[in-house]
Formats: sequence, C-alpha cells, structure tokens
Amino acid sequence: MGGSIKTVVWFRRDLRMEDNPALAAAAKDGSIFPVYIWCPKEEGQFYPGRVSRWWLKQSLVHLKQSLKSLGAELMLIKTDSILASLLECIEAVGATKVVFSHLYDPVSLVRDNNIKEKLVELGISVQSYNGDLLYEPWEVLDESGQAFTTFEAYWNKCLHFQMQPVLLLPPWKLVPAAGTVTNFSIEELGLEDESEKSSNALLGRVWFPGWSNAEKALTEFVELHLLDYSKNRLKVGGHSTSLLSPYLHYGELSVRKVFQYVRRKHVLWTKEGNSLGEDSVALFLKAIGLREYSRYLCFNFPFTHERSILSNLKFFPWHADRTYFKAWRQGRTGYPLVDAGMRELWATGWIHNRERVIVSSFAVKVLLLPWKWGMKYFWDTLLDADLESDILGWQYVSGSLPDGHELERLDSPEVQGSKFDPEGEYVRHWLPELARMPTEWIHHPWDAPFSVLKASGVEMGLNYPKPIIELDLARERLTEAIFKMWETEAASRASDTNCTNEVVVDNSDQGTENLAISATALKINAPRPTISSNDQKVPKIQNSENLPLNRKRSQHMVEEKPQGDNLPKLKNGAETSRRDEDICSTAESSLVKKQTTSRDSFCVPQLCFSSECKSSPEHESSVSLEQPLQEQIDMEQSSRKDSN
Repeated sequence: MGGSIKTVVWFRRDLRMEDNPALAAAAKDGSIFPVYIWCPKEEGQFYPGRVSRWWLKQSLVHLKQSLKSLGAELMLIKTDSILASLLECIEAVGATKVVFSHLYDPVSLVRDNNIKEKLVELGISVQSYNGDLLYEPWEVLDESGQAFTTFEAYWNKCLHFQMQPVLLLPPWKLVPAAGTVTNFSIEELGLEDESEKSSNALLGRVWFPGWSNAEKALTEFVELHLLDYSKNRLKVGGHSTSLLSPYLHYGELSVRKVFQYVRRKHVLWTKEGNSLGEDSVALFLKAIGLREYSRYLCFNFPFTHERSILSNLKFFPWHADRTYFKAWRQGRTGYPLVDAGMRELWATGWIHNRERVIVSSFAVKVLLLPWKWGMKYFWDTLLDADLESDILGWQYVSGSLPDGHELERLDSPEVQGSKFDPEGEYVRHWLPELARMPTEWIHHPWDAPFSVLKASGVEMGLNYPKPIIELDLARERLTEAIFKMWETEAASRASDTNCTNEVVVDNSDQGTENLAISATALKINAPRPTISSNDQKVPKIQNSENLPLNRKRSQHMVEEKPQGDNLPKLKNGAETSRRDEDICSTAESSLVKKQTTSRDSFCVPQLCFSSECKSSPEHESSVSLEQPLQEQIDMEQSSRKDSN
C-alpha cells in the first residue's frame, strides 16, 4: 500500500476478501473506494429471483462487515445507470482508476465494454481481472486457434495448463479514499420485499451466505464428503453434492482455491493408492470444469442465451403449451420423480444436479416445451441461479450442443427413479400424497392395482394426477418433431441455394414477448487501450465452416420415418433463414440482419418484471398471460398455502 492512487473498486460477483485480484491490486496501489451498484433496470429480463436476491443481500452484509473491519466502507448504491453511479463515485473521491472482475454472460459483456469505453474516453484508467475462472476463455483454443465446441477437448487442454499456485491473501488493512456519495442501507436496495421475508427466513436455517462461511463450507466438503463423492453424487435428495455453487456464483469462493485444495487431496490419495478418492477428485474437478466451460461457451458464442449452438434446432417445432408449462412448474405431471424435483425447487430453491437433468429433459423431450422457457424458470427460482450454467445445462439436455444429449434420447422417469431413488425416499418426502405407496409402485403409481392404491390413500386423477402424457405417445411426438425439423431445415437450405427469401420458424418464441434487452445485439467494438494486459477481451470472429453445425443423426432414425399425426400443429413466429446465421464464434452473429433483432430476442411467456412491461399485440391472440411469471408464482404459492 505504498502508492497514492485513488481507486474505485466495483464489486459485482466477486464478493470476497481472499484471492480477489481487483481488490488486491487496488489496495496495493493506494486508497480504495469500494462500491456495489444495484441497478434493476439494467438487469432486464435476467432480474434475479427471490431466493437469489436473498443470498445476494446476506452476502453484501457479510462483505460490508469484513471491509469495515479493515478500515473501508462498502458503498451500496441503487441506480438506473451503473455508468452514472461510477462517474459519481469517481468525482466524489477524485479517483483516477476503476477496477473490477470479469463477467462472461452476454448481457455483462455488452455493458462492461460500453462502460469501459466511456471511462477511458474520460481519461480514467480501467483495469479488469479474472476473479471467476481458472483460465480466461480467450486463453484456451485448439491447435488452429479456434474455440473448442466439445467439453472433453476443452477440459483436457485446461488440465495440461500450468496454474499459478499462489492465492492472494486478504488485505491486512485498507486505506479508504475520502469522499461522499449517497450510501443506501441494505434494506433500501430493495433486494427483499416485505412479503418475501417470511419465506426467506426459512432459507437462513439451512444456508449461510458470505465469503468466510464459504471457506467453512469448502473445508467441510473436502474433508468430510469428497472421498465418497463418486459413490454418492448420483443419489437424489440429501447432501450428496458439494453445495458450493451459490458461493461460487456470487464469487464468495475462489474457484482457484477450490481447484487447488481438491488437487492436493488428489496427490495425497494417489500416494496412498486410494482409488475411490482418485475417482471422486476426477469427477468433482469435472464438475468444476463444466462451470468453466459454461463461461467459455457464453463468451465465444454470445448468442447462446437465446438460440442453440447447433443451427438445426432453430427449426424444431416446439410445443409452446402454457398448460404443460404450468403443470411442470407445479410438479403436477403425474411422474413422481419429476414432480418431486419441481416441488423441492419450489419450496427450497434447490435441487440436486441429477434432478435438474431429469426435470429439464422431461420438459424438453416429453412435453416439447421450449428449452428457453425452462432455462428462464430455473433462473427465477434457483438459489444458485447462474445464467451461464443454466444455458449450458438446458442446451445440453435439449440436444443443442455437439456433445450434448442426443435430441432423440428420451429417458423414462420410471427407470430413472429406480436408478437414482431406488427406495423412493426422495419421492415420498416431497410428494406426501404418495408417502404410503409401496416401493414397488412408487415411481409408476398408475400401474398399481386398485387395492394397493386404496391402501395407500392414492386416488389417481384426484389427489395425485395421472400422467400428463403417456411416454409412448411422447416418443412418437418427439420423433415426428425431429423429422419435421430436418425437413424444414432442408427446405430452408434449398431455398438459400436458390436465392429465395423463405421465412422459417422458431416457435420457441410463440406466445412470448420480446423484452427490451440489447443482449442479442452483441456487436462489441474493440475497447480503447487500457494500462492492463489482463483486461477482458471481446469475442472475435471464427471460421464457422470449421465448426460442427449438426449432430450426426442416429441410423435408426434416418432409415424410416414413422407415420403419425400426433404432433399438434402450432402457430409459429417468423425468423429469416440465412446460412451465415449458423454457428459462429462472434459477437456479431445476431446482427446478420438488423431487422431480425427484435424477433430473435430471448423471451419466455410474458416474463415481465416491471409495471411498464406490457403484452405484445403480435402475440395476444395466440397466448395471453395476464400476470408476469413471478406474480403467477407468488399467486400459486399463496393458493398452495391456503390449501394446506
């Protein structure tokens, strides 16, 4: 701390003291002015859900106390413009420098680049740091200098990199930069409504946000549970995973620290010949790798929050049925393992990763619901809601990734139940109406004899729903939809060859509203030079011809097209088909035609979060949802309480 530079430290999702490069650099250079800026307006359609905001609130309180103990006050600001608030802070203290940690989601890429340009134009030094990843997305490329499009190749490359072994210790003392801005109290930020506090109080009995609590959670997991991770990780229910994801999302825990801690265990267990420990470490680090890969994809393919990486998926005839969507959300599909997962999510804001795969796959493959609807619902309800991870997960199960689930793969919830919840304990816990159902029938109660149902107190269709759709019919609909997708894709490419202007469909936007967000227009200008070589890069154009546009079709589906008309005819929105809109690693990929921007905007049914958000007249005739999703959730929750 021998310098005299006054620095504004802009905290975002790096709410920790230890191994925080931005904070460490600022503290070393001189005095600091730490600030957290809450701007609901700029969150747009990705405004955090109730439980995620609760976590953020507790984490900010924790960080504020930690900074104060070292001599600096964390300024909390609520604003309509982050840039304006940063300028206010700079002027208040006479700062000449702003530092922050990188973010990689499409919304933040645009915002951060614009803010950096404006500040540099005003003569302010801007430095940004990697506080979220093991390796920056632009550091991991294949032999031809292109971005990887499969996880295994990406992660193998990462594991062969050398890592800086030294973690940055928390500062011993901080020198505050003198200056005054309007400092909001934590309550004035509005992260938690009065109506939410009673429900949120239950979260505080189980979860303990804050960076020092994250350290405790990491130690407990590694020392007590990591060894058996490979055996327990697939058991739904209970605490068979690390439970570190909320801490990682808000940057309360350094991923470098997690990686190095676990690697040390691997060295120890390898010397001991502990094969169980070695397997557990490999699997857990793979989970860390998937988190890294989610940010890697979002950076290199910044359209992934609104359309699939594999181009043919834009022709898929999604079944945009809000009745199905509501039944799925409420855990009323008639498939116990799916319903148990969705009810746990509703009640706690958390479900096991295996359950996330099961319920999301069911929504996409069985109900044919647009994957973007499910992704947005996860964002609204998960305690560890993480846009990049949600994008990766939903694109994976929907067959949107080159190495994801095959699109034609439809897993039986009954079979999955016997595999991941063999005794039915998880289902009984979250579906009390099935609590007395024998294990033999717990995952398929519709097949149980009448005498068993009567003895168990189960009345199918009354106190527990019948299956929303039979799996055989779901398979037929999925197969028919895939063939329809292929036909539409072929027709579109033929029309491109003939230079016609055929309009193709992407009915995942059916019945939805285009919310005001510029994330789809990710044309990022190169930032002006700053004084840091660590500054965040922006996406660059890659040669899309070298990337896999379509997954190889399975032979049994190519040989014979099934007959049937079980797939409903759907009204579709319009999207212009162009060959150069296919997969390409470029921030300009969504701007092939300026006029297509509004039609491509990511949206789900009437997902508005402000009173200004109104229904689009274009879609009122097909689907009219009068309440925003969060209001619907609140109403449904209230009705559930009243019925109990």
